[in-house]
Amino acid sequence: MGLAACNEDPFAFDWYDTPDTTFLFSLARPELNLASGFNFYERATNVSDGKVRVEEPGATGNWDVAVDTQGGSLVLLPPGALGITARAAVATVSGVAFDDIQQAPGDTLLYELNDPVPVVAGSVYVVRTNRQGGSFGSSCVYYAKLEPVVIDVAGGRLTFRFIASPICNNRELVSPGD
Repeated sequence: MGLAACNEDPFAFDWYDTPDTTFLFSLARPELNLASGFNFYERATNVSDGKVRVEEPGATGNWDVAVDTQGGSLVLLPPGALGITARAAVATVSGVAFDDIQQAPGDTLLYELNDPVPVVAGSVYVVRTNRQGGSFGSSCVYYAKLEPVVIDVAGGRLTFRFIASPICNNRELVSPGD
């Protein structure tokens, strides 16, 4: 059985080097069922737009970060901040430009699993995703970097740009061809 056409690599990944931009609503907004959570793996693989309604039945485990308003600021919530057991975590990278972050931190102590992470203009965040099914039955985490573009505390909305790696357990945040 053939796996690929001639000259096609069956193990190649569709990597998108151009940052994508999206937005999420704060969980603190009074409307129900607004997209407050984001799944970076699904967005990286074009399975969906990545947005998740956190309050929806079955949403647990399907998002990597959610946005909330706490103490007059927007925050990123890893699932553990809402009491959900998950691998997803957020690391804050200060003083480094979005484009200059080539690899996710390897030190797991830099990632926040259980507490809100304040969203600060000028900071970049690296997200380790929840466990996902990988090729050949493996269990994987994926990595992404995000940068706030518009932090609208009064409107309860965060607009950010991001790049998400589609490669299982690989901390590289740039295309393998770069």
